[in-house]
Amino acid sequence: MAAASKVMLVTGAGRGIGAAVAMLAAQRGYAVGVNYHQRREPAEAVVQAIRGQGGEAVAVQADVAREDQVLAMFARVDEVFGRLDALVNNAGILDLQTRVEQMSAARISRMLSTNVLGPFLCCREAVRRMAPSHGGQGGAIVNVSSMAARLGSPNEYVDYAASKGAVDTLTIGLAKEVAGDGIRVNGVRPGIIYTEIHASGGEPGRVDRVKSAVPLKRGGTPEEVAAAVLWLCSDEASYTTGSFIDVSGGR
Repeated sequence: MAAASKVMLVTGAGRGIGAAVAMLAAQRGYAVGVNYHQRREPAEAVVQAIRGQGGEAVAVQADVAREDQVLAMFARVDEVFGRLDALVNNAGILDLQTRVEQMSAARISRMLSTNVLGPFLCCREAVRRMAPSHGGQGGAIVNVSSMAARLGSPNEYVDYAASKGAVDTLTIGLAKEVAGDGIRVNGVRPGIIYTEIHASGGEPGRVDRVKSAVPLKRGGTPEEVAAAVLWLCSDEASYTTGSFIDVSGGR
């Protein structure tokens, strides 16, 4: 496959927000690495949809909590596309709703491994490809956080909220660290969005239950989040780094 003019890697891109980001990126001219952890078929469906519209994409398996698999994922993107211009750290997990007093150490460790260690490792590998000192030409990183980082998610997912708070701090610190390398690092904080992740928390209908508390009185769509991500990756956001877009209906 010939080297593309722009290449984006999206983690957790087999469904939900990640899939919407991958599809919109392809429409904007990116060749896309579609990462997935275990569910290959949905990721391949995203790849086929992109190719069906004349775009370039490849499915890349990796558990972002595993350093060896992250290294292999980036190596695969190098092999197929030959460069990296944008990274979207979207992969994340949610566990069953519960209070902190009921959380096991294993649950908290699993949450932090995927939601914090994963983005750190992926950011590291992206910088190693984008920074001029490594032969790169700059680039953009967008970390998909959550409004939970600001709201805390009491009685539901304080561990998830804390992991996203760490992602926000990573975003701010890394943005300042690599600004001189021509790498912009920003975050998007989705609010209540219609995706399958709520089922992972044990309440598939959660969006409809809580949407009345949102000023716009509705849940958001993955495509609305993807639009914010792609803006931050674009030249229109060339003077924006260390910043966040809350896609939350005003919550």
